[in-house]
Amino acid sequence: MEVAEMGLYMFVTCFFATLLQHPASPIRHIIPSGILRRAFMGAAVGATVIAIVMTPWGRQSGGHFNPAITFTFYRLGKVEFWDALFYGTAQFFGATSGVAIATYILRGAPGHESVRYAVTLPGRYGNGVAFVAELAISFSLMATVLFASNHENLARYTPYFVGALYAIYTTFETPLSGMSMNPARTFGSAFHASYWHALWLYFIAPTLGMLVAAEAFLRARSGVGPYCAKLYHANDKRCIFHCGYCPQEPRISE
Repeated sequence: MEVAEMGLYMFVTCFFATLLQHPASPIRHIIPSGILRRAFMGAAVGATVIAIVMTPWGRQSGGHFNPAITFTFYRLGKVEFWDALFYGTAQFFGATSGVAIATYILRGAPGHESVRYAVTLPGRYGNGVAFVAELAISFSLMATVLFASNHENLARYTPYFVGALYAIYTTFETPLSGMSMNPARTFGSAFHASYWHALWLYFIAPTLGMLVAAEAFLRARSGVGPYCAKLYHANDKRCIFHCGYCPQEPRISE
């Protein structure tokens, strides 16, 4: 499920990056403004994130499709070590596969220099600003996930908050770091583009930002952790996590 979710996310990312950036695309000429193209991209990505989390598979797997999110929930004691390891492997494989499928279906168009497989790269202000930007947006994303999903009145809206953040960050933050927040997302594009510049940045900053958000969450709740590692918890779906919503439910792995 995480392979498919991450693959779909990357397919949509490459599809819309090609549609909005490739010189042969009529959309590229109809919308000459860079910020407007990023806004359309953000809307597409944000809607995709919401759809993935809300699908039956997203409800079952938790809708992470991000190693930094999975690792943070592991740190919070909601995910077993082997589950986290397999999730991460699936997410990296899904990201690489999603770009490959998009490239095949679009007949190599995502490989054009104007698209470059939707790689994330530091903006004109350099690696330092890109690192801080990734740290900040990853912190706010994870903080939103934790506080919203553990609030009785807000939990059902968590996917929409996450999708909105993706849309906003894609529109306004992309010029600083390329807007990743996801090591697998960056790796999937970098692998096909053979572009490894500052790859460390997109592994460390998102993970660190989300871990700091987890610590802030624990301090705000006097050490009480989250109920579950799902972004959207549906009680009709079995849960493989240390779930506080349904303690009587047996774990799949047991």
